[in-house]
Amino acid sequence: MQPDNLIELLQKKDQKAFAKIYEMYSESAYGIIYNIVLDSDLAEEVLQDVFIKIWEKADTYSTAKGRFFTWILNIARNAAIDKVRSKSFKNSKRNLDADNFVNILEDSNNLNLKIDTIGLKSFVKKLEPLCIKVIDLLYFKGFTQVEASEQLDIPLGTIKTRNRNCLKALRANMGE
Repeated sequence: MQPDNLIELLQKKDQKAFAKIYEMYSESAYGIIYNIVLDSDLAEEVLQDVFIKIWEKADTYSTAKGRFFTWILNIARNAAIDKVRSKSFKNSKRNLDADNFVNILEDSNNLNLKIDTIGLKSFVKKLEPLCIKVIDLLYFKGFTQVEASEQLDIPLGTIKTRNRNCLKALRANMGE
């Protein structure tokens, strides 16, 4: 079944189309989410929320606004960032014990694998070093533009311009 047909069927609330879309895109969405929340259980929870939102908001997707894959990844990224910024998430991270840090460090060693799951690693690696840093902070680590500006010690306006230019370069690398 063609992706466009799947999207049409999803927008008509076809459960089989939804199951196929989940099968096609859940691993990529999970990769984005995990790289932001850095917790597999939480990433699974956010992934469920993302696909509920995809089911509920399918009718808002339009090919004129971009690719379906990009739409899904944006939903996943935004949901993960919302979770990390939530009060309950911040409170749960307040009193972590040493064992948790070991798990986080062990999981971090697998980040390159998880990023590569969505196939972006090879495209991002082709960018200039500052673009790699900006994209890593904003899209894989969930930083705000203000936080990225502070982290990289670059003016906010420059971060915004770099972000736009780097995404443009990334799209060119991907052949969009």
